[in-house]
Amino acid sequence: MNDSCWLRNVRPYGGAAEDIRIEAGRIAERRPAIASPLAAGDIDGRNQVLTPALVESHVHLDKTLWGQPWRSNSAGPTLKDYIANERQVLREIDTPIAQRAGALLENCIARGSLRMRCHVDIDPEFGLRHVEAMLQLRERYRDLIDLQLVVFPQTGLISRPGTAELMREAMGLGVENVGGLDPCGIDNDPIAQLDFVFDLAREHNRGIDIHLHDKGELGLWQIALIADYTERFQRQGRVMISHAYCLGMEPWARVLPLAERLAALGISLMSSAPADCPIPPFLALQQAGVNLCLGSDGIRDAWSPMGNGDMLERAMLLAFRFDLNKDEQLAAAFDAATVNGARALGLDDYGLAVGQPADFLLLPVQTLGEAVVARPQRQVYRAGKLIAEHGRLLESRL
Repeated sequence: MNDSCWLRNVRPYGGAAEDIRIEAGRIAERRPAIASPLAAGDIDGRNQVLTPALVESHVHLDKTLWGQPWRSNSAGPTLKDYIANERQVLREIDTPIAQRAGALLENCIARGSLRMRCHVDIDPEFGLRHVEAMLQLRERYRDLIDLQLVVFPQTGLISRPGTAELMREAMGLGVENVGGLDPCGIDNDPIAQLDFVFDLAREHNRGIDIHLHDKGELGLWQIALIADYTERFQRQGRVMISHAYCLGMEPWARVLPLAERLAALGISLMSSAPADCPIPPFLALQQAGVNLCLGSDGIRDAWSPMGNGDMLERAMLLAFRFDLNKDEQLAAAFDAATVNGARALGLDDYGLAVGQPADFLLLPVQTLGEAVVARPQRQVYRAGKLIAEHGRLLESRL
C-alpha cells in the first residue's frame, strides 16, 4: 500500500457514506463520498460500516489454554478453589506461555481488538516469569496491537509474602498498571492492600485496576473505599474496578450515590457480562455518567472453557443480559466494547477523527445494532493496512 490512499465509500458508525484519506498510517481527511471511479491504490469500502478497532479491556492471556487439548474443568466451588486449581493446571502444562498466549492474541487481533489490557499473574512461586513472557509477546506484536499490562497478585498481595517486592520489580520492567484483588476477601486487610497499590501507582505514575468479586454490602464498602483512595492519591481518571458484582446486588437507590461518585472521580467499571451472578446495571450506570467497558476475562482456561476473544460477541452478551433491543441501546453496547474501553484505558490516540491512527474495522452490516446482533466476519486494518479478514490474521507470527 502507498503511504497515502483513499478509503472510499464507507459509512462511519453506520451514518452517511464518506471517503477517508489515509496518510502515514493516520486519518488525514474525511469528506462526503463522491461517485468518481476508484483511483489506483484506493480501497473500496463497498458501503460497509466503518468503526474504530475493538477494545479488549480485561483479559488473562498468560493463563489461557487456547490451542491446547480439551481439558475438563476440575475446580471446586469457591474463588479460592478456582485459584488453587488454576495453579495446579498451570504447573502441569509444558506449552510455553508465549505460544499459548500468542495464539490467543492473534485470534483477538483477527477479530478486531487492536487495543487491549492484559492482567498478568505474579506471585513468589511464578516470580516474574509470566510478566517477562508477556513483555516479550508485546514486543513481538507491537506493530499490530497496543497492549497494556497489569501486574496481578492472583494469590494475594499482603497475605502472600514476597508478592509486593515482585510487583515493584514489575513496575521497573515497564508494566503500566498496578493490580489488586478483593482487598477484603483475599487479603483480609483492605487498608494495607490499598495503601500499597495506590502508593506504588503514585510512585511510578501508573494506572490502577482492581478485581473486586466481593459481593453485597462488603463489596459496596470497598468500592467507596477505593473512591476515597482515588481522591486522596489524585488518581482521578486512572482507576478501574473490574467485575464489581455488588453493584448489581443492591437496590438502585442504594447504589446511585456511589455511582455518582464513581462518575465524578472518573473511575471506570469493567464487566465481562457473565451469566452466573448479578452484574453492574449497565443502562442505569450509563445514565449516571459511569464509564462501563467490556472484557473477556479468562478465555478457555482453568476457570472456564468458554470465550472466543470476540468483543462484538461480548457486546452481544451484555445486550442479551439486559434485554437491550432498541438500536440506541445496542449502539451503547457497541460503545462498551470500543470507546468506553478506550476511555477506561486512558487512550487519547483512538477513534475516527482526523489525526487519529487508521486502526479500524469494515463491517458488512447496516447499523451498529446489526453488528452487535450478527457479529459478522470483518476486515481489520492497522495503520491503514489490512491485517486480518475472515477471522484470520493474514501473517501469523507463531
